[in-house]
This record gives sequence, structure tokens and C-alpha cells, in this order.
Amino acid sequence: MVVILVVLLGVALDPLHPLPNGPAAAMLAVQIVHSAPRLRWLRGPWSLAAQAMLFPWAGQGAPGLLAASVLLIVRGPARWVIFTGVVAVAGLLNLEDAYTCANAMVNALSQGLIVFGVTRLSDLRTELHAARGELATESVVAERERASLALDSVLGSSLSAIIGLAAKARTEKILALAREAAARARETPGPPVELPRSDLTPRLALPILIAAHTGFLIVSAIYLWEARPPAWLLPGALLAVTGVIGLQLYHSLPRPPGVRPPYAAWTLPAQLVLACLPLLSPDQPYPQLVGFAAGSVLVLRYGRAAWAMWSIFGAIILGVCATLLLRGVASGENLYWTFNAVAISTMFYGLALHTGLVFQVREARLALAEIAVAGERRRISRDVHDLLGYGLSAIVVKGELALRAPERAGQELAGIAQIARRALADLRAIPRDDDPGLSLETELASAREILTAAGVTVHLGTAPWPRVPQPVDALLAVVLREAVTNVLRHSRARHCHVEMAWAGELVTFRVTDDGVAEGGAGDREAEAGTGGQGIANLAGRVAAMGGRLEAGPVPGGGFELLVLQPAGLCGDTDGVEAVAGV
Repeated sequence: MVVILVVLLGVALDPLHPLPNGPAAAMLAVQIVHSAPRLRWLRGPWSLAAQAMLFPWAGQGAPGLLAASVLLIVRGPARWVIFTGVVAVAGLLNLEDAYTCANAMVNALSQGLIVFGVTRLSDLRTELHAARGELATESVVAERERASLALDSVLGSSLSAIIGLAAKARTEKILALAREAAARARETPGPPVELPRSDLTPRLALPILIAAHTGFLIVSAIYLWEARPPAWLLPGALLAVTGVIGLQLYHSLPRPPGVRPPYAAWTLPAQLVLACLPLLSPDQPYPQLVGFAAGSVLVLRYGRAAWAMWSIFGAIILGVCATLLLRGVASGENLYWTFNAVAISTMFYGLALHTGLVFQVREARLALAEIAVAGERRRISRDVHDLLGYGLSAIVVKGELALRAPERAGQELAGIAQIARRALADLRAIPRDDDPGLSLETELASAREILTAAGVTVHLGTAPWPRVPQPVDALLAVVLREAVTNVLRHSRARHCHVEMAWAGELVTFRVTDDGVAEGGAGDREAEAGTGGQGIANLAGRVAAMGGRLEAGPVPGGGFELLVLQPAGLCGDTDGVEAVAGV
């Protein structure tokens, strides 16, 4: 808001008449209503009409303020037509000579665009900041839709085919599809999809920057032409004007936070030199360009060097005043040009500042969206691995049993179809992040059936088992699924022990088998060369609820999964750390 007020003062105030007349003060007051964030609810057609009535008597800054108000209040293409009309009227009211007319029109054009740009970019920054999470939400929805299609085309089609093949008793084909689908379910998520990036800033920001700079370039060129400098000096002066304004535009283009334009260590001094040379013109000083260089100094202030750049800015402004004083410029004219340098530097600094802020908010929104999409991809991959891996392994076990014992083929194929239907329902719920409705009791019964079919004897702990809260129950069901999946895939176990105890606030859940990993001791997923993510997935799930998971070989051979879960919290309420132990 401070920048907006300074810009408005720079446009509205005439240093030769520091006490504005009534219409000028009223014009400025209405413009503050149009631009101040907390007062904009007051603006509307009535306030625009009031400015239009004050416009002819409100001084040199009135056309720029009215032009900005037209862009802020009028909607649709009509606002640009009316804006052009305001610029044209500013010229018609100043027909003394070509320079005066052009200067009035360009000032109305440039000042109107700058005030509109600073105000609107401030609005956009606020709007984007308030809606910074919307892009993340939309991106997650899009990622879920993409994942749903991908999963259904790969795993869903396989599970549907398995259901059909079970009815036709094509066991060997079922085994091939189940093994292929299980391998896909174990795949780690690929790199996140890059989100589409639109323009660095809202679509009007860069045109406003370019138009404002171009307008000042045109009026400066007309001023030089009307000033009639020596013929040998005019080309150099025009090149200096073009260089200063062009470099100021280059310095003002939006960039990531803290990133200076390439070669700024050279372009800024070059701009300062070009801007100061006209002050030393042999006939009379030309101080118009210094404001642009001073604005670049403000635009390029970063970090620890910010105070130094403010010092340089102050030195430049004081240097303009001192140079004009030494060259005998009258006090009133000295004040005018010094104030003109401050106004120009503030206006272009404000435009660059707010453009950069909008850029930063946009980048933050994109970063949040990318993080959200990456997290959603990991969640979907984790759920596919944890929820489908068990079912696909069970299908393989039952298929192999159907081949070994033809007399049981019908029973096992019916079981395969039932498991495939359940897995298909789980698969279609995963992208929506629906609760799969897992139950430890149901998973225990299923685990006993599948492990027994695979030749593994299941030993359950002392009954009755404690009834833990539903979130913990569902978590332990997932842990049991992964433990059984590991036994089926990666070991030659003959016995599997499942135990659970609830003492105080701590639930202890333990699954132990006597198998040896196919590749030897250690993390059997890694040893089996699958690049599996099951143990890491479980550790993340347990930690998210404030617990801790331990997994590893046990003395004498075998493998153990141990969960220490606080049943009373059902989540990490303090966010400090997982449970340290029993």
C-alpha cells in the first residue's frame, strides 16, 4: 500500500504547486479509494463519474488518474476504448506545441497504465495468495483421474480378465496374469508429471511494462527534438535515451526471487552513466533520464545489499539536485526535476515490485501443486502395493494349488474369482482415497486360509484378541497383509506366528515366520531383488499415526515385523517423534 500511495503522489502532485487546488485534492482522494485495498468496496460508477467531472480542473496528473480509474472500474473491451478517449482528450487540452501535446498524451497513457498496473497487480497478488491451494487441489484431482485410468487399463483389466478366466478354469493363464500384475503393483512411482506453466505473470503485466517504457521513450525523444540540441549531440542523446529506458525495462522484467538479471553488474553502471551524461550537456542539463536509473537501483536491491542500494538511490537523487544547483538552474525548476526523478523511479519501481510479487506467488502455487501431486503419486503407489499385493499373491498361491491338486481346482478357482473381485474393488477405491474398510479379524481369517494353502502353519496368539480402535485395527490389517505377502513371495517359511497385546496405551503387534529370504538374511524385499517398497510404506503408515515399526531377521532364522502403536492417540498429536519402545 505504501508503494501505491507514493506512486499516486508522484502522478498527482506538481512540485511547482505543492498545495493542490480543491479539484486536484478531491481527484487524488477518489483515486485512493479506487486503489487502497480496504476502500475499494466504495468504488463504482459514481466515483468514476466524480473523477470525470473533476478532470478538467484537477491539474496535470488528472488524466493519468482518470485513465487508471477507467481501467479499474469499467469492464470489458469498452474500458480500453474509454481509456483511449481519456488519453486523446489529454492531448486536445494541451495543443500549445507538438511536445506539450505528446507529453500530455503519453503521460496520461503511461501514468494510467502504471497506476492501473500497480493497483491491479496488488489485487492479483492478494487473490493468488488466497487461492494458492486451489491449484494444488485441482492438480491432485487431475492426478487421481489420470491414475484411475492408468490403473484400470493395466491392473483393472488384468483382474477383470482373471475373473473371466476363473470361470473358464484357465489356471495357467491366471497365474501368468497374476504374476505380471503383481510385478506392476510392486513398481515404485515414476517421476512426477510436470505441471503446465503459463506466463510468468498475468497477461497484462508485460504489455503494461512495455507500453509504459515505450511511452516515456517517445515523449523523451520528442522533448529532445523540440529542445534543438546541437546536431552532433542529437544522435548520441537519442541513443542514450533508448539505452537508459531499454535497460530499465530489462532490469524490471519478472524473475525468480533473489535472481538478478544476467550481467546486472555491468548493465546497471552503464545505465547510470548514460542517465547522468545529459546532466553535463554543454548548453543545459537534461535530468529526465536519471529517474529511470534510480528506479533500476531500487529494483535490483536484494538481501544484505538492500541498504547499500537505498543509499545509492538517495545519492543519485541528491546528485541531481546538487548538479542542477551548481549549473544555475532556478530553484523552482530544480525542485520540479528532482521531484520528477523521484516520481519516475517510484512509479517504475512499484510496477516492477508488484509484478515480481505476483510472480513469486505464482511460483509458490506451482511448487505447492507439484508437492501435492508428488505426494498423491506416492500415496497411490503405496496403496496399490499394500492393498493389491496381498490379493495378487493369494491368487498365485491358489492357482498353483489348483494345478497341483486338480480335485480342488473348482474350489480354488472360485476363491480366485472372489479375491480378484475384492482386489478390483480396492483398486477402484485407491485413486479416490476411499477407506478400504479393512478389518484385522477378516484379514486374519484370510491370512490363515492363504498361508495354509501355501503349506505354512499359522499360529495365533492367545485368544480373545483385544478390540482396538478402528484406525489402529485397519492399520494392523495392512501390516498383516504385507507380512503375509512377504512370506508368500520371498521366503520358504513353514510356520508363521501372529501375536497382539494391548498394555496401557500401547498396542504391540508382531508377525514372525521361520523362513529364510530367497537371497539370504536381511530385508527380504531388497534381497529378493524386487526393489520393493512394502517395509518403507508400512513404516510411513505407522509413523503417521505416532507409532513405530521394526522389521528384520530374528536369531535362529526367520523374519519379524513388529508394530508399537499408541492406541489412545490414533495419530501423532504432538508431531514430535514416534513411540520409543515398550
